[in-house]
Amino acid sequence: MEKKIGENGITDARVLGLPKMFILGFQHVFAMFGATVLVPMLTGLSVATTLLMAGLGTLLFHLVTKGKVPAFLGSSFAFLGGFAAIAPKLLDEKTGAYTVPNKEMLPYACGGIVVAGLLYMVVAGLIKIFGVKKVMKFFPPVVTGPIIISIGLILAPSAITNASTNWLLACVALAIIIVCNIWGKGMIKIIPIILGVLGSYILALAIGAVDFNAIQEANWFAVALNPQSFAKFSVSSIMTMLPIALAAMMEHIGDMAAISATTNQNYIENPGLARTLLGDGIATSFAGFFGGPANTTYGENTGVLAITKVYDPRVIRIAAVVAIILSFLPKFEAIIQTIPVAIIGGVSLILYGMISAIGVRNVVENCVDFTKSRNLIIAAVILVSALGFSSTGGLTLVKTESINITLSGLAIAAILGIFLNAILPGNDYEFGKNYTGDVSLDLELKAGE
Repeated sequence: MEKKIGENGITDARVLGLPKMFILGFQHVFAMFGATVLVPMLTGLSVATTLLMAGLGTLLFHLVTKGKVPAFLGSSFAFLGGFAAIAPKLLDEKTGAYTVPNKEMLPYACGGIVVAGLLYMVVAGLIKIFGVKKVMKFFPPVVTGPIIISIGLILAPSAITNASTNWLLACVALAIIIVCNIWGKGMIKIIPIILGVLGSYILALAIGAVDFNAIQEANWFAVALNPQSFAKFSVSSIMTMLPIALAAMMEHIGDMAAISATTNQNYIENPGLARTLLGDGIATSFAGFFGGPANTTYGENTGVLAITKVYDPRVIRIAAVVAIILSFLPKFEAIIQTIPVAIIGGVSLILYGMISAIGVRNVVENCVDFTKSRNLIIAAVILVSALGFSSTGGLTLVKTESINITLSGLAIAAILGIFLNAILPGNDYEFGKNYTGDVSLDLELKAGE
């Protein structure tokens, strides 16, 4: 008798069987693939190395967090500004565009990523020393909720831009996902994204919207690491990346809150924010050392969790292993890249929307009182700052020939929200209480747990 998908979701996917677990893991690969490979395409880093580091980084994260958190770590967009400052692309004389990777400076940018990951570990140590309750006093739902909402809204324009390249393909992908998730039964209900991609891809083949040239040119096998791309260190690259790490850590907390709200499990308490930050930091330093971009917990995969209601971390680890295997297969990478961007846009429409909706749910379930002026002010400043500054390219603090320090809109919003929450009177938030909407729930936390 097939297990039904209930409101509480599936926490042990072994009840579905290994073949279905593999398909679910592959779905997570689909969800992260487009965004993960986009970062190396924008920076000039190796796509193969990026996939390898995403897979290994995810496994390292799960090892540090005791295999409890269903999070996938893909390449972080937060550090794009740092890469642009340290290793801007060079002019291609044939096309007249800046598309040639700056191979000489890229290793120094990766060195900055290594040190940025070490900063994660320092903060994780502070949480272990002083306890998560004292730290989380600065991150109540009135702050994390709007930040989660902002993450989805900031990503929204990219979904619309991609979808607008072919609205027919985007709408077909979106429609298939919705129909399968709402009216589907059994396995159809929990793999709507794969079905949406496959269905719209078949349509793309029928209308001649797929370019196969990249497949013909790609090799079957290639080594995913290049020693010449390994990290090198300079003071300027480190000083450029460190401030971005502070912003990325705030995003990490928002992502942990989003995953917790999605799965109805408080991962900030167990295995603990110290462990999740430590795992993220180790994965980031590891990736940077071998010439990959910084890793971060992926909102796209959180959206998959929300849609499928399969919360088993084993499925994420399957996805990580698949990513590692694919990093050695350029042919498959080329096949994935033939998927029209409109299809990715159609899938992203619902995934990014799910992230923002989870932020709303986080606020509602934690009974945030918006009749209080302080809460309204905090949420308003976060939302406007995140969207406003993101639309203008962030805020540049230092810009010289060797250093360019720019805060993203999300970082500015997080900083302002945390600051206002700390100074405005009426902060009566107690971490753990009402976290999942249960008034009787009062988590007893110990330092570092």
